[in-house]
Amino acid sequence: MKPEEFDFDLPDELIAQTPLKNRTASRLLVLHRDTQEVKHKQFSDIKSYLKKGDCLVLNDTRVLPARLYGIKDDTGAKVEVLLLHQQEKDTWEVLVKPAKKVKIGTVIVFGDGKIRATCTGLKEHGGRILQLEYEGIFYELLEELGEMPLPPYIKEQLPEKERYQTVYAKEEGSAAAPTAGLHFTNELLDEIRAMGVTIEFITLHVGLGTFRPVSVEKIEEHKMHAEFYQMSKKTADTLSSVKENGGRIISVGTTSTRTLETIVRDNNGKFTESSGWTDIFIYPPYEFQAVDGLITNFHLPKSTLIMMVSAFAGRENIMNAYQEAVDKRYRFFSFGDAMLIL
Repeated sequence: MKPEEFDFDLPDELIAQTPLKNRTASRLLVLHRDTQEVKHKQFSDIKSYLKKGDCLVLNDTRVLPARLYGIKDDTGAKVEVLLLHQQEKDTWEVLVKPAKKVKIGTVIVFGDGKIRATCTGLKEHGGRILQLEYEGIFYELLEELGEMPLPPYIKEQLPEKERYQTVYAKEEGSAAAPTAGLHFTNELLDEIRAMGVTIEFITLHVGLGTFRPVSVEKIEEHKMHAEFYQMSKKTADTLSSVKENGGRIISVGTTSTRTLETIVRDNNGKFTESSGWTDIFIYPPYEFQAVDGLITNFHLPKSTLIMMVSAFAGRENIMNAYQEAVDKRYRFFSFGDAMLIL
């Protein structure tokens, strides 16, 4: 298949620049895979599509304020650094701009010396390995010095850092938010639990590889960057029980979906306590083993994410639904509206 098969025209004004004040006020496009029927709802209506015995699976990763602005120690030249993931204590894989100015041995200073970073390795596409030195607690320094790594299509400033976090974000480590979860409030989750729907959490730390453009001529040749995931025994046991009792597993976001499908694929079709790195790339045709429903946002043209939802619902169904969303002026991407696929 070619990336162009997942392309669509999107007016710039439909790219949501700011989050809604009320998380549950987003619109919700509901797509039924079997009938191809599309309905237009509010996100708070999600409850009417869930039933007792179902299980919602959410990604509890927490976004790091991972964008840092520093200067080269020797020349004072400005350098932008985006933390991707921690390799070992105080050693990080990062993206730097401008990359050509940062070579092995280069020292970058942040916050008047509160953090010093020495380049110890080179990666492709502007990637670097940095060894950090600092005093105190690193994550507290990061909260002080770092900015939220909003996607490049968002031009507005984010007034509150927490608005780019889910209300259940807990495990520090993501370079981007699992945005399908941004629509939930604690109150809505409590209402869903009261219906007899189980809510379980997995962790996948989102890297920028998820959003990397597909630049190959055939999508089968695209390679995903690996991302760290983990699932507890409690969650695995719950998901196994839900399946055995005929309940549905509704995955909140493509990150949760990638994690669940990875675990089932690697464990002979079973949910098992797991942790590791996944580079799974889901595109049509693909036989889903773990997930029965999917809550997601609207994704970029020709991205691996629109390919994944096309694998779940069918490419033609998705492209038709996206066109209807454009026609009805839905808000797109990270701060945009939501989609439920059943």
